Amino acid sequence: MTVVVVTGAARGMGRACVDRLRDEADHLVAVDLEAPDIEGVEGVACDVSDPDSVSRVVDRVRELGSFRSLVHAAGISPTMADSRRVFEVDLVGTQLLLDALEPLVEPGSSAVCFASSAAYHVTMLGLDAELDAFVEDPRADGFLDTAAARFDDSGLAYAWAKRAVIRAAARAAVAWGKAGGRANSISPGLIDTGMGRQEFEAQPIMQVMLDNTPVGRLGQPEEVAALVAFLVSDEASFISGIDILVDGGGLEGLRTMMKG
Repeated sequence: MTVVVVTGAARGMGRACVDRLRDEADHLVAVDLEAPDIEGVEGVACDVSDPDSVSRVVDRVRELGSFRSLVHAAGISPTMADSRRVFEVDLVGTQLLLDALEPLVEPGSSAVCFASSAAYHVTMLGLDAELDAFVEDPRADGFLDTAAARFDDSGLAYAWAKRAVIRAAARAAVAWGKAGGRANSISPGLIDTGMGRQEFEAQPIMQVMLDNTPVGRLGQPEEVAALVAFLVSDEASFISGIDILVDGGGLEGLRTMMKG
């Protein structure tokens, strides 16, 4: 019996992944802060930033069968919390899940972790090597306290946390690969979700980004889910340790704008 886990499953891109993947395993475990009520799947409540909560999810996966895939879409955006909480949920939560599921990895297991195009935007004007080294180790003692002290802007914290998610998935590709598993990340740009619309209302730069997106529109959650479905499938069996930007060309559009 195979098991797929989708976090952030109640809405947005996570819910689109549930709908796309529900027939790809014997059991789909839909995870969110409150257990999602979705017909045909098992809803589980979990705060991904809490180790005990994550352990309960992993225990349930072990009870159900063979671990097939993790689709980790859970996260919070800059308008939802302060810098410390952004790092705690978006980065530390990712690391906790990857570490906790590692013992269950077997040949064919895979993970897709959701980062963000913001991870690329933050380095457009040059990479801060010191910060890059800092976010590389979310397991370090006092990491969250230091992160809160270093980042007083939740938007910047979000971008760096998501950059670090890319690195966490890449490291997991090495660790999971020893047992025959794979791990990748994706970086969505402007996607038409409730969380995305909330950011649009709060941050004028979002409209600038949309105006400079070559495809000229927002992405749809189902388009992201289609990519995820490919990455966790056997068709992607030689793809591991990479990030895929899903932004309609938005990063290049911004670069062109800045040059002009």
